[in-house]
Amino acid sequence: MPTEGIPVSPRDVAEALLRRWYISVLALLLTAVGAYPVIRPAPQYLSSAVVVLKPPVTGNQPNQLTNLQPPLATLSYGVIQQLASPSGRDELSDAGVHGTYQLIPRNSGTSATPAYLIPSLQVQARAADPVEADTRVQRIIDVYSAHVAHVQAAQGISAGARINASVLVAPSAAQVMGTRSRAVAGTALLGATVALLSALWFDQFALRRRKRKVSSPDTEALPRVGGVPVAG
Repeated sequence: MPTEGIPVSPRDVAEALLRRWYISVLALLLTAVGAYPVIRPAPQYLSSAVVVLKPPVTGNQPNQLTNLQPPLATLSYGVIQQLASPSGRDELSDAGVHGTYQLIPRNSGTSATPAYLIPSLQVQARAADPVEADTRVQRIIDVYSAHVAHVQAAQGISAGARINASVLVAPSAAQVMGTRSRAVAGTALLGATVALLSALWFDQFALRRRKRKVSSPDTEALPRVGGVPVAG
């Protein structure tokens, strides 16, 4: 077997694995221990809610959903951008929103909201407890609604003429069910790869170390001058 570089032939690989079988076994055991959280993961819940912006009711258009105004989508996206900024994330953190969450703007329309005119925002949050997940979503909605009101108040728009955020779908948490077979297969593949590479690396390291010992001169057998070995 070559002593320089990683073995390239199947026979070299097989011989290295047989010599360092204990390295492969150790790596596989560590993989089995690490696979336990994958096989039995901690429960995770995903809460989701949908918020829409509605224009104010006017005398000419008492139906809010027919009183369409172009600034709706612009206002919604501007607030979302603010909350996605570092200062916005800090504000959400101060409001008690931690962990994984998403603000997903949607503008595709539904049976109740015309497409591209009534913007909606889907808010999602993950937590180990369904109540906590719903609470995080509600806090995000509260901060979003406060920003919508603040932007209009800064422009001097009266309360009766403001665009308002309305919860179209209330926060509702559901347990996230992953595909266990895929997780186990991925972990097994990773463990086998690590076991193979570890055995080959250690085999090459041991062979190189042995070669250096064999090629180095026996300093104990050399004549000494002033206590220092000197090669003849």
